[in-house]
Amino acid sequence: MAAISLSKLNKHYGSLFHAVKDVDLEIADKEFVALVGPSGCGKSTTLRMIAGLEDISSGDIRIGGKLVNHLPPRDRDVAMVFQNYALYQHMSVYDNLAFGLRNKRVAEAEIKVAIGRAADILGLHELLQRKPKQLSGGQQQRVALGRCIVRNPQVFLFDEPLSNLDAKLRARMRIEIKRLHAQIPTTSVFVTHDQIEAMTLGDRVVIMRDGRVQQIGTPLAVYEKPANKFVAGFIGAPAMNFVDVTVRRQAGATTVETSGIELSVTPACARALEPHDGRQVVMGVRPEHLALGEAAPGSGFDARVEVVEQLGSEILLETRVGSDALTVARVPAETKVAPGDQVRLSAQLGRLHFFDPATELPIAG
Repeated sequence: MAAISLSKLNKHYGSLFHAVKDVDLEIADKEFVALVGPSGCGKSTTLRMIAGLEDISSGDIRIGGKLVNHLPPRDRDVAMVFQNYALYQHMSVYDNLAFGLRNKRVAEAEIKVAIGRAADILGLHELLQRKPKQLSGGQQQRVALGRCIVRNPQVFLFDEPLSNLDAKLRARMRIEIKRLHAQIPTTSVFVTHDQIEAMTLGDRVVIMRDGRVQQIGTPLAVYEKPANKFVAGFIGAPAMNFVDVTVRRQAGATTVETSGIELSVTPACARALEPHDGRQVVMGVRPEHLALGEAAPGSGFDARVEVVEQLGSEILLETRVGSDALTVARVPAETKVAPGDQVRLSAQLGRLHFFDPATELPIAG
């Protein structure tokens, strides 16, 4: 078993910077977990503490049930894929793959078998005699993955391995990593600042901010039920729209209002918003939950189109509502619309989110 357990994990850099704050995380054997968040949130530092490349300030790390706080990296039975590939440029691909095993004094016959297996999985046979400088970025990253595979570790650790690749190659390598995990279901921790990578790769996603874990859950769970406004805005592309609205209860009906917008809310939201009658709250709605036209009574509002982004399969409309609210809507690719047009947008009322402006915790949604 190669489960990973982090308990009250902290990392201080001197007395001025607290990089990782009381992180508790249980990763099951063979699970693929993605750590995601903005730059400086502590995700890479957490990964490096698991690997043994950073000392911990306090807390415990267990791998396979064994406390590894003070074990050096070589004794933790983990393999790491770095952002910069970390290949030996003067060695052939074969020798790069063999390097770690040779250091462990594994027999050459066993090394050959292990490299052959990795080459089969990653399609490296034709590259084995080349030097890294003769390879593309994607090929070098496959070699870095292969170096992990040949070691057959308990845990794979990925530190933003796709960030140096172009968009098309990143998408292809995501598929490669997903396929690799299906073939070799090793416990894996994947660090990224790209929420699309996290959502597509992770069995569960861990969202971090300022050194703290904000939410842990399946990709669908964190998308549909964000734990706070930060998670709601971070997960999803384009990001969730946020608008300050005032709650109004009149004649048994509840609406939320601001300049240019007056929307009804569902009965469940009305009950949750009842204590906030007459107060301002933050309403969130995702671009994919807005549509042209008015789908239901009390769901529509007028907007002026300011920017049209034609993406081929769809269009993103950046619109201005009322005096200052900016709203992005995702509409079908065949929609005929231009900057300056007045349009009617409607929200899926059952997909609205509401947050307390002081705590940023969800009220309803």
